Amino acid sequence: MIEERTEGEKKTMEKIGFVDMNQVVGTHDILFLCLDTLRYDVAKKEEEAGRTPVLNQYGPWVKCQSPGNFTYPSHHAMFSGFLPCEFDTKSIWDRQMLFFPKNIGMGNKVPKGAFAFEGGTIIEGLRKVGYHTWCVGGVAFFDKRSDIGRVFPSMFEESFWYPAFGCGVKESAANQVDFVLKKLETLDKNTPQFLYVNIDAIHYPNAFYVEGEKHDSVKTHAAALRYVDTEVGRLLEGWKKKRERTFVICTSDHGTCYGEDGCQFHGIEHPVVNTIPYKQFFL
Repeated sequence: MIEERTEGEKKTMEKIGFVDMNQVVGTHDILFLCLDTLRYDVAKKEEEAGRTPVLNQYGPWVKCQSPGNFTYPSHHAMFSGFLPCEFDTKSIWDRQMLFFPKNIGMGNKVPKGAFAFEGGTIIEGLRKVGYHTWCVGGVAFFDKRSDIGRVFPSMFEESFWYPAFGCGVKESAANQVDFVLKKLETLDKNTPQFLYVNIDAIHYPNAFYVEGEKHDSVKTHAAALRYVDTEVGRLLEGWKKKRERTFVICTSDHGTCYGEDGCQFHGIEHPVVNTIPYKQFFL
């Protein structure tokens, strides 16, 4: 069937790698790791310098377009199946879709390899086919302390957030991984799992990852990523010991500015905000 694909599809498959999710759903756990706020340029520089050895094991970062310019719109898109697409994508038909909502779009046509899910989100769709869905939150949109902070957690069967997981805690990623690994001990081995983890250590503030720094910068952003790389390593190794087959989606949701063109942080349209790293792989 490869000859029937558009040139755009072929280029996307070469960079991201084609996965038929109809062969994954039901046979594999799905682990969705969001490295909240990670910039593509920083991720790629650290990769090429060999300073993120864990993530480097699972293939290079792919330069992608962000689904939104801050956490809330980006996650609504991703949880509806519209994950980041390859940066040079010219048409919606050229992008690889892992998930696609049933009965929408022109002609209700499901893209090749996409799992057509029922319900309003991929989370609901996976629950309908037997997955246990749970999330471990990080940024305030997952902390459940406000009405808006309960929107995303309410999509899952189980959701977890503690102050120790918050952005202002230097050890937040370690605390999240400790929790996940402990929770793993309680899971039914025969029930497929869908786990989403919002890793927020790279989000501001991140100056405390470089001794003596008082302000967030590209330098401290990179240091936060190196810290996260170590903790992701613990998570993946622990997961592999307990679970047999897993497909991993690892991405940022948006980037952030540190003074480029006078811009600060995110929630604005800027190339640094709109360009993010993405990879997918099997454990």
